[in-house]
Amino acid sequence: MTAFEIRPMSPELYRQQTRRIALGCAGLFIALALLLSTAAVTLFGTPGGDNFRWNLAGVLLGLGLTVALVRLQFWSRPWMAPAVYGWQLKRSLMRVGNLMHKVKAGVAVGDATAMKTLRFYHLALTQMHQLDGNLSDLSQMVKEIDQHREAMERQGLDPEQVRLDPAWLSTLKGYAG
Repeated sequence: MTAFEIRPMSPELYRQQTRRIALGCAGLFIALALLLSTAAVTLFGTPGGDNFRWNLAGVLLGLGLTVALVRLQFWSRPWMAPAVYGWQLKRSLMRVGNLMHKVKAGVAVGDATAMKTLRFYHLALTQMHQLDGNLSDLSQMVKEIDQHREAMERQGLDPEQVRLDPAWLSTLKGYAG
């Protein structure tokens, strides 16, 4: 796993770009599914018969090809960067979330790695909610986020934890708390 770093991003621009990317991928899927379903029915179907399985096979093949194209061809293209960033942001949140019981146990005893990890989680979660335009869920966490930032400052830790270090997660996995 490589380190992930939170980057400043305009929520409006992010939503506009990811909407365009999603529509493009959906359009590609629809085109491939229609083309492959038609080809399967034409090649293997029976005129006037039940060709459901050939239609389904074409749709499933279209889905598989769409996923393969997105992951193998489009993923590294600059125009896909907003969607890739959003996926990596949510993946990083999930990695921390899977260890949250250990993170919170470490924070309870003042462990610096756990404190930094929780701060990264709070900053990443804040950005995710901003990018998704879902600020109502975030408002419920403001007090907890502020209290944790203040605890870090009291402990002399930098509250600007915009980078998730994979070593932190490895350390926390071994934490007995």
